[in-house]
Amino acid sequence: MKKILEQLFAHKSLTRAAAKEALVGIGKGMYNEHEVTAFMTVYLMRSITIEELQGFRDALLELCVPVDLNGHETIDIVGTGGDGKNTFNISTLSCFIVAGTGQKVAKHGNYGASSISGASNVMEQLGYKFKNDKDSLKREVEETNICFLHAPMFHPALKTVGPIRKNLGMRTFFNMLGPMVNPASPKFQLVGVYSLEMARVYNYLLQQGSSAFTIIHGLDGYDEISLTNDTKVITNKGEQIMTPEQLGKRAVTPADIYGGSSVEEAAKLFTKILKGEGSWAQNAVVLANAAMALHCTGNHATYEQAYASAVDSLESGKAYNTFKKLIALQ
Repeated sequence: MKKILEQLFAHKSLTRAAAKEALVGIGKGMYNEHEVTAFMTVYLMRSITIEELQGFRDALLELCVPVDLNGHETIDIVGTGGDGKNTFNISTLSCFIVAGTGQKVAKHGNYGASSISGASNVMEQLGYKFKNDKDSLKREVEETNICFLHAPMFHPALKTVGPIRKNLGMRTFFNMLGPMVNPASPKFQLVGVYSLEMARVYNYLLQQGSSAFTIIHGLDGYDEISLTNDTKVITNKGEQIMTPEQLGKRAVTPADIYGGSSVEEAAKLFTKILKGEGSWAQNAVVLANAAMALHCTGNHATYEQAYASAVDSLESGKAYNTFKKLIALQ
């Protein structure tokens, strides 16, 4: 690691192979926490190159516990996190709305490193038991249309760096990696990113794969459709800017989508919205993200049709019933 750090401190970047080797070493626990912290800190001070990101992804996928969901065509809705906005768990709620329409979902998530409540925090608080047992996960997808993949159970490297990330309390390159290393290899991906630079990097990387993808970036810095401003939408076919009115009928304020100050508060808010008891603004934001995900699968000819399916899933109680069924299987 000393040699790698010297190279990085000299403002040089790593090749794809060297980046992979470094992260494999971290995943196998070959370095102490001070070395790993120094390594991660470099990428807080400068942008990561595409080669480095590819190498890190290669390492995580090589060490990963893969998940075979019996050929089901799943989608993942995931933000990179680290936007510092402390919104409620929009992506995870959207997953249940999407699952409520009948679309299979393999949600990949983790504890919040720079936010109060990440996807894993809220799912654990609400009674979901993390697992990497393929048969149990397959059963969840088949019976409820959704399973949750807690990243550290599938990625040894994430388990190793978890405490360091929490102590740093800042966005690291692991935020960028999360959406690219879902162990179930979903056929469709809706990925929220916190910057336009990150959107360009993701577009380049995802174009090389076979998954249908949609990348979203709120132009005021959100890693999801926030409806607080326009949203940049990038797909396999091109890119466009969409307004809050196009995506969710009207704009909302940042205060409308605040996520609370504790995991308990976040979990209460999560259940309230999923039951259909959220505010107009909260519902609008979740529905817009769910609709964009449904549109990404190609099963709806227009975004408006996808939005109508999302509204039906939430208002009919299908989304909440999906959640209740999943928790009952634990």
